Amino acid sequence: MFFISAGKLIAQDQGFQGIVFDMDSKQRLTRVYIYNTRTGEGFYNTTKGEFKTTARTGDVLVAALQGYGVDTISIKSEKTLLFYLRRNSIQLQEVVVRDSLKTPAEQLKQSQEEYNTIYTKGAVKDVFTTGGSNGGGGAGLSINAIYNLLSKEGKNARMLQKIIERDYRDAMIEYRFTRTLLNNVTGLSGAKLIDFKQQYKPGYYFILEANDYELIKYIQKSYLSYLGNPGTYRLGPLKGNEQ
Repeated sequence: MFFISAGKLIAQDQGFQGIVFDMDSKQRLTRVYIYNTRTGEGFYNTTKGEFKTTARTGDVLVAALQGYGVDTISIKSEKTLLFYLRRNSIQLQEVVVRDSLKTPAEQLKQSQEEYNTIYTKGAVKDVFTTGGSNGGGGAGLSINAIYNLLSKEGKNARMLQKIIERDYRDAMIEYRFTRTLLNNVTGLSGAKLIDFKQQYKPGYYFILEANDYELIKYIQKSYLSYLGNPGTYRLGPLKGNEQ
């Protein structure tokens, strides 16, 4: 009976393969982090956008990539899994009326609520505890916090947390540093506007603290620099792609 039971448990784990796509362009996406919420294990897909994993029926896989919203798949009977990720903020930044749209802070809160297990599995706060149930005072060690700190499951959960937090920061920048604003201040459009935006994209903490006047002054100053040398901060081609 022991071997029969063990065999049934092992049989629950099955092999699956899949691909991750961009929702709009249908191009394959690479370096996507895929996380199993049950096991706490995570991995990256290949340079072809493909991946292989073992999972059980009912497992939930989460796919996350910087600059994209996360996508989830619940494991059923299909052996081929397809993720479709949608870019964050690319379309939202051109919209003038925002009342019905979620702000980056609201998007972050929603992600934290949808994937709340990674914030408990990856938590490392309160490693040292004070007091105690017996009221004797003193300091001790939190076993749960130590496990989260050292376990592979905790590390993978924190990896997914970082991706979500990084997406939130990028969304905050895109939410204010929009093409519409840049066009109004500089008059640039088309490829030149995109080039300017990529080169002079401000940092997260500046966006967080700057008011509208300070942001416009930053754009004006950056535009003068851009006119003097349009390629100052332009990234060069990746090695291996040069003709």
